Amino acid sequence: MFREMRRKKQLLSEAETIEILQSCTSGVLAVQGDNDYPYAVPLSYAYKDGKLFFHFAKEGHKLDSILRNNKVSFCVIKADDVVPQEFTTYFRSVIVFGRARILTEASEKKYALECLVEKYSPDYIAAGQSEIERDWNRVCAAELIIEHMTGKAAIELVKRNA
Repeated sequence: MFREMRRKKQLLSEAETIEILQSCTSGVLAVQGDNDYPYAVPLSYAYKDGKLFFHFAKEGHKLDSILRNNKVSFCVIKADDVVPQEFTTYFRSVIVFGRARILTEASEKKYALECLVEKYSPDYIAAGQSEIERDWNRVCAAELIIEHMTGKAAIELVKRNA
């Protein structure tokens, strides 16, 4: 169903791929936007329990697109070091394919928002709970159920770590 990566030598292990998802702080969500144009938007996320969690406003392009077609992709770039003399970049990245689901149950929405607080504000959990309560009616949460993911590294990094 999903294409295999062509350059298999550059494929990261599942553990390395998950480490990138856990350590990075932003990625780009791609959806089928208006008039069938792709719409890719940078956003913050949390990876937990094999899923990605996001939050956004209760109206807008992302929400409309997900409701229309829940198939999405998400990309995270951990390293992107330009090496001019080699005419390349030393990169490490992840691409995820899956289905986004708007969380309508209060307990699921709260869990997703708590995952974001834990990731971005681990020293402010109590204040984060207050923020969740304060913005509850203005915020939407979604989970991305992962169907396929690959991590990839520049061949130079692969050779260096071999």
